[in-house]
Amino acid sequence: MLVVEDSISLADVVADGLRSQGMAVDVAYDGTEAALKLQLTNYHVVVLDRSLPGLGGDELCRQIAKGESRAMVLMLSGAVTPDDRVSGLELGADDYLGKPFHFRELVLRVRALARRQPGVLGHVLRRASIELDQVGHTAQRKGRSLDLSAKEFAVLETLMRTQAVLSAEDLLEQVWDEHADPFTNTVLVTISRLRHKLGPPSIIETVPGVGYRLSDAPIDNPSIGLCQIVEHNLTLMKVAGASLRSTRTALPKPAAGPIPGWAKTTDLSCEDWCEGTA
Repeated sequence: MLVVEDSISLADVVADGLRSQGMAVDVAYDGTEAALKLQLTNYHVVVLDRSLPGLGGDELCRQIAKGESRAMVLMLSGAVTPDDRVSGLELGADDYLGKPFHFRELVLRVRALARRQPGVLGHVLRRASIELDQVGHTAQRKGRSLDLSAKEFAVLETLMRTQAVLSAEDLLEQVWDEHADPFTNTVLVTISRLRHKLGPPSIIETVPGVGYRLSDAPIDNPSIGLCQIVEHNLTLMKVAGASLRSTRTALPKPAAGPIPGWAKTTDLSCEDWCEGTA
């Protein structure tokens, strides 16, 4: 999903809060940047501030509604009269939320919009003896509750939504965000942990050289093991080695004492920020 908000502090707090819920979130701080990102990525939901400098929220909402993007728009605004809400919905917004807002309400509205996308299944997904509740954020296999992290849950949800093989790059884009390192083995590690928590028989299949898919039948050999991990890590080492060889400058000696300009961050939660920011 994409968060478009010109208040950098609010945008970052909202994005971090949504990521903590297992969502892949990109951020744009103005309408022009958001329009460019929308051309490159097929977002499910756009959280759009109505009052943006430059390319305004109203115009960007019109472009999304009239364009080829299938993104659902949740418009945010400090203007909360009935006329304001009606005018925002008439522009093409799919939902409207006034500021300040409760962060939990924002999360529920985003998830509701994601479920309303064309072709999206109901809020409870069932495949391969797994039942996944997207609203309650719970999962179980054969009646056994699964204790999954936010990313493990999101990977499982993504795999359950499609019959296709998803590459590591696909999963990075859909579960993490645009800042994810394409050379990381995060997907490999997350898949391994998820397999362990799901237990036998394995139902996540690795298609060598292609990616991963959820199999509706148990898999005798999931095709992921030490050889694949070693091969992946050797590739990373080669990339890192080439980078080091191309660098001739010496690394600076670490300075003693605290890092200049370092300031302790506040302990405000997402709820504190969202409910106190207009």
